[in-house]
Amino acid sequence: MSEPQSYAHHARFDPWYHIVAFGVILVAFLMSVAHLLHHREHHALWQFLMAFGLLVVWGRVRIYALKVQDRLIRLEETLRMKALLAPELQARIGELKPGQFVALRFASDAELPARVREALDEQLGSKAIKQRIQTWRADHFRV
Repeated sequence: MSEPQSYAHHARFDPWYHIVAFGVILVAFLMSVAHLLHHREHHALWQFLMAFGLLVVWGRVRIYALKVQDRLIRLEETLRMKALLAPELQARIGELKPGQFVALRFASDAELPARVREALDEQLGSKAIKQRIQTWRADHFRV
């Protein structure tokens, strides 16, 4: 069984994506660069462009998935905050930055009001928010 989620153990690592897919695409790109340098032909240029395109797609797919995830987290956390925060903090939900929403999702329900107040009053970044969380609320559904 894996270790419980905490600040030290919350990053998601997918070997198939981060090692295998990236590794294959990176090797293809490097090989295409070498081939292009040694054989200045149209097909070598085409191989380079295809490998470069795959590298770009690999990166953009990850960014797009994270953007969608961040939007969902913002929606979920806004609903959670409306249920758990006092009216004066509810009125300030719109002041939270995307990274703050992402970090606050790890705070337990009991701890959330204090962490939201700190995030807003001290303009904390996501790392600082996560480091202050005492009771970690695991998120096993992230991308």
